[in-house]
Amino acid sequence: MAWHCRKPNLCSVITLGIIEDQPTIREALTGYLCAQPEFTCVLSTASVEDFLAGVEVLAVPPTLVLSDIGLPGMSGIEGLAHLRQRLPGVEVVMLSVYTDAERVFEALRAGAVGYLEKDTPLTLLKEHLLQVAAGGSPMSPSIARHVIRHFQPVPRPALEPLTAREQDIVRGIEDGLSYQRIADRLFLSIDTVRSHIRQVYRKLQVNSKAELLARGYRR
Repeated sequence: MAWHCRKPNLCSVITLGIIEDQPTIREALTGYLCAQPEFTCVLSTASVEDFLAGVEVLAVPPTLVLSDIGLPGMSGIEGLAHLRQRLPGVEVVMLSVYTDAERVFEALRAGAVGYLEKDTPLTLLKEHLLQVAAGGSPMSPSIARHVIRHFQPVPRPALEPLTAREQDIVRGIEDGLSYQRIADRLFLSIDTVRSHIRQVYRKLQVNSKAELLARGYRR
């Protein structure tokens, strides 16, 4: 059953909404957070659909919503767009057992401002929600690691060194010579030059002269 604030004159500070389908967890969240002086819980439901319906009768809408992801009916991630459309400016923090990178980024792309693991202690959860109210974007450590890894450059494997002859070929390309002129310069057949160039491309992990020149190979 949905619960909502019936005392508009008391619904001040941070107005909080909670979407959690497991009754024991929902009761623990509302029981703790609603007792904190920084929060006023205005709506607590078991699904996004019930939450959206409950918002219609609120005197004071929530400015911050704590939402599970695995919910009956619409998922918490699917519900983000509906919540933000119905409540412009609302901040939504996901509270979930799911910590895989795919779901984390799906939630963040959909507009979540934070992502916390469901086993976050209530005292720490409160601090995270206060961070949101102050303009922050809290994330559990394992979630933050996904985000950091996403933006870290992928190290390139060490390149296989070129032979002296292959380096001669590269210098010819850098000098703007055709394959035939490189062959003439090095007293090689053009087929041998082409064979060396294939090896150069493989070792330097390029696919064209343009890529080779852009790489700026110098040995």
